[in-house]
Amino acid sequence: MERWEGRRSVATADHSVRGDGAADAGARDRLARAVLWLVVAVLAVRQVAVVLRQPPGERLTDLETWTGENGVLHATGALYDGGRFTGTPFAGVVLKPLTAAAQQALGVAWTFGSLLLVVALGIVAARALPRPAGRRTVLLAAPVAISLLMLSLPVRNALHLGQTSILPVLLVLLAVFVVREHRAAGVLVGLAAALQPVLLLFAALLWLTGRRQASVSAGATFALATAAAWAVAPKDSWTYWVHHAAGAGLGERPDSLANQSLHGALLRLGLEGPLEIALFLALAAVVVFLGLRRAVRYAQDGQLLLAVAVTGCVVVAVSPTAWQHQLLWVLLAVVGRVGRRASDRLVWPAVVVLIVTLPGTMLLPNIATLYPVRDNVLLLAALGAACLAPFLPRTSPYWQHPIPTDYAKPVAARWRRVPLLPFWRRVLSRPNLLLELLLIRVVYSAYAQVRLAATAGRPVAEEHGRQIHAIEQWLHIDIEHWVNHTVVQINWLREFFDYYYLTFHFIVPLTILGVLYARRPADYRWVRSSIGFATLLALVGFWLYPLAPPRLMPGLGFIDTVHGVQDFAKPDYGTLTTVTNQYAAMPSLHFGWSLWCGVVIVMLAPKMWMKALGLLHPLFTIAAIVATANHWVLDAAGGALVVTLGFGLTYVLSGPRRLVADGKRATVEPAEAVVAPERVPAEPTEPADAEPERVPAEKVSGKQ
Repeated sequence: MERWEGRRSVATADHSVRGDGAADAGARDRLARAVLWLVVAVLAVRQVAVVLRQPPGERLTDLETWTGENGVLHATGALYDGGRFTGTPFAGVVLKPLTAAAQQALGVAWTFGSLLLVVALGIVAARALPRPAGRRTVLLAAPVAISLLMLSLPVRNALHLGQTSILPVLLVLLAVFVVREHRAAGVLVGLAAALQPVLLLFAALLWLTGRRQASVSAGATFALATAAAWAVAPKDSWTYWVHHAAGAGLGERPDSLANQSLHGALLRLGLEGPLEIALFLALAAVVVFLGLRRAVRYAQDGQLLLAVAVTGCVVVAVSPTAWQHQLLWVLLAVVGRVGRRASDRLVWPAVVVLIVTLPGTMLLPNIATLYPVRDNVLLLAALGAACLAPFLPRTSPYWQHPIPTDYAKPVAARWRRVPLLPFWRRVLSRPNLLLELLLIRVVYSAYAQVRLAATAGRPVAEEHGRQIHAIEQWLHIDIEHWVNHTVVQINWLREFFDYYYLTFHFIVPLTILGVLYARRPADYRWVRSSIGFATLLALVGFWLYPLAPPRLMPGLGFIDTVHGVQDFAKPDYGTLTTVTNQYAAMPSLHFGWSLWCGVVIVMLAPKMWMKALGLLHPLFTIAAIVATANHWVLDAAGGALVVTLGFGLTYVLSGPRRLVADGKRATVEPAEAVVAPERVPAEPTEPADAEPERVPAEKVSGKQ
């Protein structure tokens, strides 16, 4: 009896612990959900403020062009005179009553109405996620989806212009996921196609997936709406459907960067005339065949939202014109799962989100050979989703149980009051190259934008320059003037330091990152994080303490050996280019990055001569920045400080570089030596709605 009572008490205690843990997890999820909905509210307020703060002639420009006092819908003549209206004749008939509304009230109502459509679109998309889905996914999907929609370029563009492009997407999603009656669903798809004709491809999707009554209803609704518009405006209908071939050629030039369709890409490549039309039609036929076949397969697999997104991406590619505000379908493709490894699962979503939320100039460098990719990045994403991306079927054993990431054994906190973040764990396997390149490019673009934005007036920067100069005089380290004039008198030395200053600043860090990525992936993650933290801290310094470098200090007699003589009589002499902030001198990232290179090489290089070369790089760099009059000596001290803090933050968050393995201290080896061989997980046996099993970090890493 006592033994039974003891067992019951242990079981009760265990149940209590598990119950408390579940309650804590539920509370955290609810808090996260509340925070995400707060983010949605903030984004909505910001979008409204951005639109309504614009002057009357610059906000909702398309809506003003249609319904304004001199808008085309007020005109008694042809709807398409001047090419200002690009919608279908049916859209013109629907929008015609809005011309009687007051413009200020219409603009406010239109903006709020568009935001409500975005919210509805996000909620429908979140509820359409394929099952089974975890409890956390169900709770957080709606606010995350709405936030991504509001941040996307198509929604921002549609809100700015006052376009109707959000409505057809919502009509299609309502028809597929909300409306159960087939005829009513077909009516919604038909109305969407009446606003954007290429959306008739969704009628084909309905037919191929067995909803033939809805497909017929969609085609009939489209035909009736088009016929009604033809009866009301026969001349405009003739112009749209016959003269302009279903609206092709209306609006902006079809070869502009805003047209992210196959037709626009071919025109930008220099093709035109019958050859371009024939090639466009052939490519469009291939994309429609491949895309619809894939969409049907995903629909039959239970991934209906992915099937809709793939069909929408086909619409983007084969439309004669696919303007930016019509490209929401690309964002919906984020729901596809790509990759057998858990570490690769974020690659496709990250690529899609970055492409849809950031301009191509931030994703790819300004290199001529990359212009075709940069100029067509949204089209390429749509084509990838429609025809190429290897989305996993739900029958795949990797759908619920991808190959786990290989983690190092968790390291305890070094200090009692500075615990490690629970989600920051040392990953031993090599990261995905595409995601790393995108990460580096986006971080660098953000760094350049913030650095440029962190400008200050000339008087403030020069006052800070005098402060630094005075401190150096007090410390007796004001050697800049002597070094600068000494080097100027030696031509070969001046040319060497000029070249070193301009060239090695980027080459050496990128080379180190590339070598470590290929040879020592675990160390790559560690050093990448440290330089990232150092750069972010440097941006804070640029913002808080704008500083004129020696070459931009009038009256001190410094010679700018890199940029040439400055005309101090001009107020904007310090603005040498439009792509950099000349007063971002404290801290010196030239020296900071070189010091980071030296430390990494000394720590990781296998040969002594390599370590010696690593030490020479920061020495040459500090000599170059002082000799060329681009930095004060104290700027280098600031660079050393942010790099030290970068290494320190990485150490506190992820632990020491040496990892604990089998009770011994061992240096990180290449991934091939530490990553366990791939193993195919067994078919899941839990119920379809069960929560995926949480595997402890020790078991995931393979170390007990």
